[in-house]
Amino acid sequence: MDTFYISHGSPTLSIDDSLEARHFLKAWKDKTFSEKPKAILVISGHWETDVPTVNTVEKHDTIHDFYGFPKEMYKLKYPAPGAPELAKKVKDLLTGAGFKHVKEDKKRGLDHGAWVPLMLMYPEANIPVCQLSVQLNKDGTHHYNMGKALAPLREEGVLIFGSGSAVHNLRVLQFGSDAIPTWASEFDTWLKDSLLEGRYEDVNHYEDKAPHAKMAHPWPDHFYPLHVAMGAAGANSKAELIHHSWQLGTLSYASYRFKTAS
Repeated sequence: MDTFYISHGSPTLSIDDSLEARHFLKAWKDKTFSEKPKAILVISGHWETDVPTVNTVEKHDTIHDFYGFPKEMYKLKYPAPGAPELAKKVKDLLTGAGFKHVKEDKKRGLDHGAWVPLMLMYPEANIPVCQLSVQLNKDGTHHYNMGKALAPLREEGVLIFGSGSAVHNLRVLQFGSDAIPTWASEFDTWLKDSLLEGRYEDVNHYEDKAPHAKMAHPWPDHFYPLHVAMGAAGANSKAELIHHSWQLGTLSYASYRFKTAS
């Protein structure tokens, strides 16, 4: 199994047919990844905890963790089965790799960073799903090492993908304009070049290496899922840009596939 980083941008991805990223994800099985996973592990930028945490539930509630959007979005459901056995394996792998404290959450469902892309990629909602949290009190290397620990899951038919946004600054959204600010474009291009050239250590230390890092990601929540996906693919993986579009100037939907070395 290859690993992926999916930029989910705005929650309106769930209903807005004008978004190119929506059509990219709806065509997922036909054009990007035809193999059916046995289970899915999602690392979403919308679940932040002090220590790595997995949700161990039998069936997922749909968490509508957004405010002020059209009413129809709050009626959307993604009742995918949970993957408690996968959650246990994730916990064991992380613990075995030296992550001393790994917790289980036995109530949490899927936040919109998970269910919005999943409802487009796998609308049948019949594949077991597990979520893993990010830690804002840690850095990119921490999350890359989490991914490295989880790499064996790929051999078991588990699809691992991080869900965030390649550029994610909600403070300066450009309503009514399609113009991409220079800082956003330069960070987005730096990320693409770094990934495609295999400079993963630069991405791990993006705060020091990337142009306009703090503008592109005032908070790292939507970027750390990338590090997990990158780590899970292995140091010799090859990154591929599989989608690129923008919304409101400062939300990049750049998405990447990490082809694992044979």
